[in-house]
Amino acid sequence: MSEPLTYSYYGGSAHRWPPQPRLDGDRYCDVVVIGGGFTGLAAALACAERGFSVILLEKEKIAFGASGRNGGQLIPGLRWTASELEKDFGPERADALFELCWRQNRVKARIQKHNIDCDLKAGHLEAAWTSADFDAMRREAEYLSARFGYQSDVVAKPGMGAHIGSKLYHGGIYDLQGGHFHPINYAIGLGKAALAAGVNILEDCRAFGVEDGVQPVVSALGGAIRASHVILAADSWMSEIWMRDGEPRLGRYTVPIMNYNIATAPLANADTLLPSDAAVADSRFVLNYFRLSADKRLIFGGGERYSQTPPRDIAAFVRPFMAQVFPQIADAKIDYGWGGAVAVTMNRLPHIGRRGNVFYAHGFSGHGALVTTLAGELIAEAMAGTAERFDVLANLPSKPFPGGKWLRRPLATLGLLYYAMKDKLG
Repeated sequence: MSEPLTYSYYGGSAHRWPPQPRLDGDRYCDVVVIGGGFTGLAAALACAERGFSVILLEKEKIAFGASGRNGGQLIPGLRWTASELEKDFGPERADALFELCWRQNRVKARIQKHNIDCDLKAGHLEAAWTSADFDAMRREAEYLSARFGYQSDVVAKPGMGAHIGSKLYHGGIYDLQGGHFHPINYAIGLGKAALAAGVNILEDCRAFGVEDGVQPVVSALGGAIRASHVILAADSWMSEIWMRDGEPRLGRYTVPIMNYNIATAPLANADTLLPSDAAVADSRFVLNYFRLSADKRLIFGGGERYSQTPPRDIAAFVRPFMAQVFPQIADAKIDYGWGGAVAVTMNRLPHIGRRGNVFYAHGFSGHGALVTTLAGELIAEAMAGTAERFDVLANLPSKPFPGGKWLRRPLATLGLLYYAMKDKLG
């Protein structure tokens, strides 16, 4: 995606972010971070807080990618449920993952520490598309309560009106640990905190590759940077970064899926649509997700495309999904429409790890607004010599998509289309 973010509601309502310089000549530092989204900014800030000298390279502007284009939904956990994690990995690893990914809220901690103005609101509702989905949600909520003491509200269909002005759903789970925020303003807050901590942020600076030896060298537009450690946090653009042998090795672990969002004009009846002001995501494979902005717009994401070519009219593409959920605003004026790529792994778990002195984190699979900040901080923690918590995420299983350079994406698309068709067939 190359369009400016002012086409999005977030870009149009973002706080001021001063342009940062470009790389001009060769440099040396302790840590080079590639990618100026949530993961990269959090990692750079956490490294600087530990006394490392840090340079962050961003190909465009900070939060230009998925971190500035998402639905702003803060959903605790991972794409797998806690019970699925325990079934596959056993109780000890499930305990460790739960402590990190459900109990930790590093986003809220950063917002409080740096006084970041990003419209943070509490409350997330997972809405059941079918009665079978609601039964599964209820069982999971009971498991979380019994196993971890984690409390959420099971909302039967008659009680859904307290949260959503739609009769489409069969119930849901309301979780006060989740919520929503303005993602670009959160990223700007992290960026300003990073600058204050001494991070050198360079924008309009594409990184081409990494010579990943004992002392890695990053080749970039404007020069080369020699460092003790490199952090790769480019998510959907990871495939553009070659390693020593000239191969974009990490790009094999994800495929990009295009998601699209709209923002209506401010709505007089906004509070009747979402009375509890919760963010909502439903249980379909190709899910709908929506929330209210601070100025009472409905921000709605719906539908996916497996081509990177955006629809000619994003508003027209998303509007039918919005109208299905909220027929009462089917003809509402739409002020913004935007899209972006989500990097998805084969198993929908993030791909996090290290190769020598090169750390990486990507493939958050549409569930990353909370986990990205955590991942960046855990990388800094491991770099400083304490890797136990980092290893909890780094030991998640991962496999590259089959098919090689040319067939990987078409084969993945076929699998995704199968599950999208199951949504339509009920």
